Amino acid sequence: MSEAQAHNEETLVEYRMLNQLQKLGYDYVHGGELNQERTSTTEVVLNKRLTESVKRLNPWISENNLNKVVHNITRMDATSLMEANQRFHEYLINKLSIVQDIGDGRKNQTVTLIDFANIENNDFVITNQLGITHATGTIYPDIMVYVNGLPLVVIECKSPELPPDMQLGQAIRQLLRYQDINEKLFYYNQFLISTSNDRAKVGTIGAQARHYSTWKEPYPLSVEDIGEKASAQDILTAGILNKERLFDIIQNFLVYEKEEGRVIKKMGRYQQYRAVNKAVERIQMGDHPQARGGVVWATQGSGKSLAMVFLSMKLRRLKALKNPVIVVVTDRQDLDRQITSTFKDSGFPNPQQAESVEQLKSLLQQGPGTTVMTLVQKFQTNEDEEYPLLTADENVIVLVDESHRTQYSSLALNMRTGLPNATYIGFTGTPIDKEDKSTIRTFGSYIDKYSIEKAVEDGATVPIFYEARLVDLHVQGESIDTLFNRFFREYSDEDKERIKQKYVTEQALTESHKRIRSIVLDMIEHYEKHIEPNGFKAQVVTVSRQAAVTYKKFLDALSDYESAVIISPKHNDEPEMQQYALSSAEEKEMIERFKKPLDEDPLAFIIVCDKLITGFDAPIEQVMYLDKPLKEHNLLQAIARTNRTYEHKTHGLIVDYYGVSRFLEKALGIFHDDDVKGAMFHVDEEIPRLQSRHRRVMQFFDGIPRNDLEGHIRVLEPEDRRNTFDAAFKKFSESMDTIMPSPKAKPFIDDLKWLGKVRKHAKSRYYIDDGTMDISDTGGKVRELIEEYVYATSPKILFEPVSILSNQFDEKLDAIKEPEAKAAEMEHAIKHEIRIKFDENPVKYTSLKERLELLIEQRKERQLEFEELFEKYHEMREEMMNLNQESQSYGLKDSKQLPFYQLLEKQAPEGIEQEKIRDLTELITDIIQDNAVIDWSEKDDVKRNMRKQLKKQLRASTIPNNQVESVARELVQLGERHYSMK
Repeated sequence: MSEAQAHNEETLVEYRMLNQLQKLGYDYVHGGELNQERTSTTEVVLNKRLTESVKRLNPWISENNLNKVVHNITRMDATSLMEANQRFHEYLINKLSIVQDIGDGRKNQTVTLIDFANIENNDFVITNQLGITHATGTIYPDIMVYVNGLPLVVIECKSPELPPDMQLGQAIRQLLRYQDINEKLFYYNQFLISTSNDRAKVGTIGAQARHYSTWKEPYPLSVEDIGEKASAQDILTAGILNKERLFDIIQNFLVYEKEEGRVIKKMGRYQQYRAVNKAVERIQMGDHPQARGGVVWATQGSGKSLAMVFLSMKLRRLKALKNPVIVVVTDRQDLDRQITSTFKDSGFPNPQQAESVEQLKSLLQQGPGTTVMTLVQKFQTNEDEEYPLLTADENVIVLVDESHRTQYSSLALNMRTGLPNATYIGFTGTPIDKEDKSTIRTFGSYIDKYSIEKAVEDGATVPIFYEARLVDLHVQGESIDTLFNRFFREYSDEDKERIKQKYVTEQALTESHKRIRSIVLDMIEHYEKHIEPNGFKAQVVTVSRQAAVTYKKFLDALSDYESAVIISPKHNDEPEMQQYALSSAEEKEMIERFKKPLDEDPLAFIIVCDKLITGFDAPIEQVMYLDKPLKEHNLLQAIARTNRTYEHKTHGLIVDYYGVSRFLEKALGIFHDDDVKGAMFHVDEEIPRLQSRHRRVMQFFDGIPRNDLEGHIRVLEPEDRRNTFDAAFKKFSESMDTIMPSPKAKPFIDDLKWLGKVRKHAKSRYYIDDGTMDISDTGGKVRELIEEYVYATSPKILFEPVSILSNQFDEKLDAIKEPEAKAAEMEHAIKHEIRIKFDENPVKYTSLKERLELLIEQRKERQLEFEELFEKYHEMREEMMNLNQESQSYGLKDSKQLPFYQLLEKQAPEGIEQEKIRDLTELITDIIQDNAVIDWSEKDDVKRNMRKQLKKQLRASTIPNNQVESVARELVQLGERHYSMK
């Protein structure tokens, strides 16, 4: 980063946020001053402040128990960062338990770490540039938020003068690096912020950049309340770091959810926070149950189920609601399973799933604190039977998922008869407002709206594109009508019409084997060219169960793609149909397989009729092949299956084989234009954006002839210019991935290929290994096109970075004729080698790094010719290749011992004999090898024991006592690099 960028990062970003936080009531203490409170720079919790806070919030606690609590908090043992973080969050929310006699015998007492009820009864401190030491050095997070001495928020700032697409990405990469090298700091973290003032996002531990989200509305304030010139950072700070809202988020909007066998921490997005708090406000303010209800419209895929979890958490915590009964109602078994699973995986206490009509009645009469998950169908009665009153209590809150579908039936009437004074909140992705069915009239007015366009703009969902590929209904050159008339030519016109109405129905034509075969051939070609290269999967929606089976047969016969039919069995099914209908367990297994990446599970297509059209969540699905006349909300629900976000997924796609566009227009007509703006785009709508992105990326090479590859590569030598080009190229390739295979993409293909070639060569020349300048993150179609072109046009050049220590590197250098290019290749190869080998021998590679930087400076000041520079680089390469010989020169038995020797040599007092350092190296490496059991680097107890033995040996040596602790940690880290056992 340049000096100017560093200055702007401080003045325009860091200081601005610190000033705003002080206005919000935080005490500012500079890192240098705060450091004086700590006993060690390795201390991440402010022990003194934590001790004082625990004593203040729990005045009954004994000195012994106070020390125990602080010890438990500051020395948590856990197998992973996520486990420690989740356990600490439990301590914050549900409190710790400690045994003490406070007047009525020795009993478990709960210890409060934060007083959520009385906000000002807590110690709020913000600091910047506080150094935190770890085994390999010291990190300086830009801003940290401490509450009662606990580091709850870490903020990383970047200069707004960096290229726009790089600002937050760089900050997030730094936060991830901090988590890797100093896990303990993040044991206590509630969320992380990445900001450049103009841009600001929030995420949780372990999250990649794509999982961070903006906070666009500081509810309950408006953007205008923050100020006329409020930046994204100002809005986010007001929205989530206001003390009251910080505590609200910690208590009610953080969950740990299990996904694919691992735990992921999730934080509510701004629209979920707004909707939940609006719902709580209405429930508390309404004079009667009907006035307390309403509709939350959350666009499909924007986190409706989690919003219901967050709302339930908050309702449980509000004393005024007297621990309400919460009832979550859906209308499909798969939805019931999904939402029950979401509640359980999120750690919500004891959600009970009603297994039968009678069990539901029993659960609903259990009283306060009950959480019931049920299908609306379980509110059924026998014929002529009246549904009984289950409870007349008012502290019953019913959350109805997809409230537009079944809340106008007798089942819903039964529910309201059994729970007459309950508050009903309807959640929907596609509300209906018609004369016979009205979500608003049934539940009450809107509580909150989150439109389709807004969800796409926020990145909560991806845009959906529409493409019609209608099949002409002809059989062997004859139209259906002509063929029918010939077959039934002996019948009267009246009889022919009766036969036609009974047998030649639209469904019969749609199920035609010849028609489906024609569609499947087209579908296979489309999937092969445009979906599979991106690694995504497909859903086929058919008109009937029979048609679904026919699709399956043709897919099996005409392709190697694995597919599964998801249809419900019926008692009178023919044997063939029984063969394809899956049991409940088999269906569940198929769905789980479909959700996995294509390279992990080859199940590429699921074929459905009625199932999985609504409420089904598989982010890996990019395309829906639609061959069914869906209408109104069913159509909107179906197309939303493709809008979930997924890595490298830029859009969802509906391929229409039936002709639903006429229904789609009518379905969208149900809503106000603003509500559904951006629901669907035609592929052609991307063309203007493609043209603009093409111009932007081509401008980098204005004035340079197309055949001057070396000239193009030199343009990309400065890192900031490479990053800006890379961002522009990715945008261009995204648009190309969306447009292809439309002929309208053709004028841009040659430039795409050429830019891809330049990008690939730049990656090789500048040894980029952090994901930039790599085409692996472009769409599969684009990647395939570039790879094919690059390898076809330049067969002799090695494109992937080649190790400077390999023989191939000499071949690579021989192929380069210009001295400047040779020197550049050597420089970047040495940089690359230092970067990847640094952790193996920090002492040696720090020395090499400093020498390299000096040579680069001399080159810039023209003190060296390129030929001289090349010779200096060659000497450094020789030195790197001869590390084995260097270890022998010290008399070491094994080249692995060299980094240990050099580390000890650096720390030892001057004048110590080489032999003593060598002997100490032997003892140190023996200790490490003796403790190096399988997977030892992941076992804290093994590492603790190893450090203990190392410190004992170091204290007996010439290493100064005040360095023993840090040297022992560095030695263990080196041991992890050189003596790991898997």
